[in-house]
Amino acid sequence: GKTDLVRCSKRDAHIAGWGSEAAQAIATMRRRHVVGNAALLAIAFLPLAPALAPQCQSLPRWLVDRAREDKELEDLSALLGSVSMACKTISNLVQRAGLEDLTGLAGDINVQGEEQKKLDLVANDVLKDALRYTGKVGLAASEEEADPMLVEEAYGSKYVAVFDPLDGSSNVDAAVATGTIFGVFKQNVECIVKERDEPGALDEAETRCLLNALQPGTSLVAAGYCMYSSSTVLVFTLGDGVHGFTLDPRTNEFVLSHNRIEVPETGPYYSFNEGNVGGWDDPVVAYLEALKAGTGSQNRRYGSRYVGSMVADVHRTLLYGGVYGYPADPKNKAGKLRLLYEAAPMSFLVEQAGGLCSTGREPIMGVVPTSVHQ
Repeated sequence: GKTDLVRCSKRDAHIAGWGSEAAQAIATMRRRHVVGNAALLAIAFLPLAPALAPQCQSLPRWLVDRAREDKELEDLSALLGSVSMACKTISNLVQRAGLEDLTGLAGDINVQGEEQKKLDLVANDVLKDALRYTGKVGLAASEEEADPMLVEEAYGSKYVAVFDPLDGSSNVDAAVATGTIFGVFKQNVECIVKERDEPGALDEAETRCLLNALQPGTSLVAAGYCMYSSSTVLVFTLGDGVHGFTLDPRTNEFVLSHNRIEVPETGPYYSFNEGNVGGWDDPVVAYLEALKAGTGSQNRRYGSRYVGSMVADVHRTLLYGGVYGYPADPKNKAGKLRLLYEAAPMSFLVEQAGGLCSTGREPIMGVVPTSVHQ
């Protein structure tokens, strides 16, 4: 381990961030060796991971600092704080899924015609409750809900939230990486929708309210994902760079681990579901063949890495470089990724990290959705 000299003083409050073992060791040594406030203690620590060594700033402290710098971010910081709490809860549920009968199908079909997993529904409820608690979100749209949801508790709310509560949920039963994707827009008009005993046609004001959710990626003010894997990692942008926080299991706090992520200019991997290659357009097939043969613009051969969870594949691409895509095929003629709560938030994040995102014909960020589940 590494031996550091730490001066005892009344300013040792930051020691709490070192973990319970370190704090306990300091307390013990103080009882034995401290004389006044000027004694020096020799404390042995295990080496810190290089990514964490420079600064171990917690997410709450980071958000407070940002809100102090820009008062406009106060409400958005509160919203992100609640999203992080939801991610902690979902992470815990994913880890215990095999022990608490949370694997397998729920028996329902979502609006995309996909069979819902039990954890899909639980994660959806967790996120809805977290957003409702903030009081900052007036409208929310989820992959698991047919229509946008109004948040009754959010009077004078400022934001619209969109999310995929558990991306890659088909991997849960095999304990493979999954994640949560979210995006935040500013709310353009106030939402007041009448309660109905039965579904019915919306009036003009109600329709205008629900159209708050149908905004292009260029209108996003925040976006991110939380990956549940060997560690739980929260990555997000507020429009000025991309930052990653890793959940410390000792303190149950997200800690800054990846400050200002930038996508490498080139990368070693491509991430496509090649089982669908027979239905892809010829230019897409030719592009992938060039990547594999090393005859593309980068003059290097790419290897294949594909998890089947967008969060996991994009996270790897952010850190290592490369390309990720899900081309259209006869079954999914407009592509499989949902624009509003998958493609647009991820595009905002990737482009903030220096990457590019395209439909093959135009920037994803500029596409205006015509329906929630487009």
